[in-house]
Amino acid sequence: MTEKITKRHTDPALAAARRNQVLTAAAECFRRKGYHGAGMAEISKTAGMSAGHIYNYFDSKEAIIEAIIQRDMEEMFSIFQQFEDDPGDLLTIMLDGADHGVERHIDKEKNALELEMLAEAARNQKVAFLMQQSDTHARARMRRLLTGERSLVKDATDKELDARINVIFAMIGGLSIRRTLYPELQKDTILLALRPALRTLLSPFE
Repeated sequence: MTEKITKRHTDPALAAARRNQVLTAAAECFRRKGYHGAGMAEISKTAGMSAGHIYNYFDSKEAIIEAIIQRDMEEMFSIFQQFEDDPGDLLTIMLDGADHGVERHIDKEKNALELEMLAEAARNQKVAFLMQQSDTHARARMRRLLTGERSLVKDATDKELDARINVIFAMIGGLSIRRTLYPELQKDTILLALRPALRTLLSPFE
């Protein structure tokens, strides 16, 4: 059994770089072999460091997947923050931002990892909880946008807001499955229908 290293690095920048190195390697391994097929030995080989060194940053493989979820959530929140910080018309900003959402969900490598995480969530309660928690935070940030002064639907009922948010997330999130089943799917084709649909969901219903 590999002895765990308990010494912690004191250089925050170095620690962050090493953690990111492990996360990138683990994501690649999960995409290639799945969560259960990718052991710590494979992750350490891909990362170019010993398994013992990896334990200096992560206590377990589950801790690695938790960090991957956290990293994805931080990336998503940075987009929400850009929407909030931009002083322009919120509807236009969010319609333009659809490009990023589409690109992220039709990226082949991100797709493979996301689908593997969802598959693991179906059989691992802790992973399911972490992903549900991430989704809860994302929906809360979207709600904050849609109830702000610049939103056209700020006066909608809670039930209506929940419906709008869940349909928007379903449309964007479902692109991972569509791209997997239909590899020829292109961003321009998606946006042709997605932008009008988003405009409807971000505007008052008649």
